[in-house]
Amino acid sequence: MAGSNQDGENQSSLDEEGDSKSNREQIEAVREAGTRDESLDQDEVSSEDDAQQSIRDMLNDEGEASVFVNRDLVEPDTIIDEERIVGRDDQLESVVSFLKPTLQGNRPPNMLLYGPAGTGKSLIIGAVTKQIIELCQSKGEYFGVVDINCQPINTLDQAVYELVQTVAKDVGTEVGVPETGVSTKRKYRRLYELINEHYDSVIFILDEIDLLVGRRENDEPAYSKLLYQLSRASNTNEIEGRVSVAALTNDPKFMEDIDGRAESSFNPRDVYFPDYDANQLREILQNRRDAFRQDALEDDVIPLVAAFAAQSHGDARKAIDLFRGAGDLADERGDEEVTEDHVRDSQEEIDKDRSLKLVEGLTTQKKISLYATAAVAYYSNRTGSSVPSPVGFKVYQWVTNDLDADQMTRETYVKYVKELSTYGLISTSRKSRGRGGGMYMEFTFTGDPEAMMTRIIDDTRFEGMANQEELLRSVVNAQLKEFHEQ
Repeated sequence: MAGSNQDGENQSSLDEEGDSKSNREQIEAVREAGTRDESLDQDEVSSEDDAQQSIRDMLNDEGEASVFVNRDLVEPDTIIDEERIVGRDDQLESVVSFLKPTLQGNRPPNMLLYGPAGTGKSLIIGAVTKQIIELCQSKGEYFGVVDINCQPINTLDQAVYELVQTVAKDVGTEVGVPETGVSTKRKYRRLYELINEHYDSVIFILDEIDLLVGRRENDEPAYSKLLYQLSRASNTNEIEGRVSVAALTNDPKFMEDIDGRAESSFNPRDVYFPDYDANQLREILQNRRDAFRQDALEDDVIPLVAAFAAQSHGDARKAIDLFRGAGDLADERGDEEVTEDHVRDSQEEIDKDRSLKLVEGLTTQKKISLYATAAVAYYSNRTGSSVPSPVGFKVYQWVTNDLDADQMTRETYVKYVKELSTYGLISTSRKSRGRGGGMYMEFTFTGDPEAMMTRIIDDTRFEGMANQEELLRSVVNAQLKEFHEQ
């Protein structure tokens, strides 16, 4: 038995030694694995640091190699110093003379600044009001400039709210009214409260005023109602200080639709802004030459940019956009100098996108008219992309019903689509249906109708149309079939 016990003890000792050895091996294996994992983690961290450092290096290299030293000078909406203003001496003198009474304690007249896009309307009014703000401050007076762009605004109510927001932001206070859920009259009252509390005098600058059409209730556009209210606010003592209104537009004929009361109350002094010629455009660009490094422009860049802009109706904004775009292209390619090739390539990109940018600036009704017409061209099962106006109008009616939007007459629909031909989006021709069939207009797209539809759907009011593709396709082809079988 004794021998048996000894053998058992020896076996037990061996088992314990084996277990102990096994445990040590496991521990060592875990330690080695941990060491390897730590090494891997460190390698990964090191790799991430290298990647982050590489990104920083790339960004730093791009900054050092940029052709720009002051890119803001070639942003079209930058308010520049008066010595940089070119070719607008008469307009500058007129605006100064009209606004000068403000400094003498008198009410300045209302103004209508009109002319083609990019001819300096915003530039001049912005430069003059900036100086008036500073001169009034030096005398302890507060001159308010309430400047809004009407292009993205849909209704009168939204326009008044935008004015309230603009004033509240300028004076650093709460808006004080919700965007929805209260009347437009309440928003007007809040606007007048803010102005009376913070300004001694104020000018409302309504850029692209002609685009604030609204729902055209009673056939009076929203801009007519807004001009009426703002221009008479001081006469009715709703605004205690001096008030003037400056309306800026590309379309001088917009006054033809204004209500008689609004026209009498607004009664503006006109300032016309003609196109810039090639020499003026060249001088404008020369005056912003210091946006670039001294050695960053080839000699022929400015003349070429001016020539391209002069061809597109003397638009200084387009000239500046092209000037900046050529510089951006040089930076993207890592080139140290802006060349003619950069200008030509940038112009090509602008030409591609110009028609789509025009779409963004259309009124709601024109967008609906364009969308319906483009849908006929895009969804048609028939060869060719021409759109008969009767079919386009039927689809227009379907779209307005789906969007719960106001519906214009067929004549108005045709008028809107014909206007789009002036933008180069559509070509039009007059067609006959044969003896006794009457005449109709036929529309043909010069660009991609699908791209135009997509750009319009980007407008939040049209988002629901993106889910109606198959239904719209069937409507289009049903109407085309009916038209051609008549």
